Amino acid sequence: MSRPGFGGGDVPAVFPDWSPYQDLESAARAYLRDPDVALEALGGVLRGASVLGFTLERFVNEVNGVWQEVVVCDGSRLVLWHGEDVPPGEGPPGSMTSSLRVVPVSTVTEVGCRRRLTRDDSGAIRVDSIDVYLLLTSLDEAPPSEETAGGPRHDALRFGKTLDDGGAGQIARLEEFARLVASVVGRPML
Repeated sequence: MSRPGFGGGDVPAVFPDWSPYQDLESAARAYLRDPDVALEALGGVLRGASVLGFTLERFVNEVNGVWQEVVVCDGSRLVLWHGEDVPPGEGPPGSMTSSLRVVPVSTVTEVGCRRRLTRDDSGAIRVDSIDVYLLLTSLDEAPPSEETAGGPRHDALRFGKTLDDGGAGQIARLEEFARLVASVVGRPML
């Protein structure tokens, strides 16, 4: 199964599993469409810092094409890279954006992790989805809606994986990433 991609090629709708790869470069090369772009952008910020953990996301959006994200934790920062195809008509065919954001771990005020558990006929429990959020001290830049008309809303980073979107390995890796960030939030920086 594939979906139309920009530049005339098809982009697979199901991507390889990055979860077996413990190092960022191998995982990015296995999973991202544009690993060189992502690794160059991240490397310019990390500059040899230890990568303690990471999570990856990629999907095909019917309007914008491929959307990719890498989030790295080096113990004091979250470094986020985001790549997205430019919608048709907003640039030459094959154009994409590459964005980088650095968030100090000290600005994370809360880490939340919700797992959905299912029980099979034998009573065994398995995790079939996970949603993680990192609440930040910064304010959300989105224009107020009826839901948020009561006042400013804190920015949050959100990540999710399901058995259908990522599989059990990526669910486990995202939970591992959430635990890593939770372990460094609120600790004194050396």
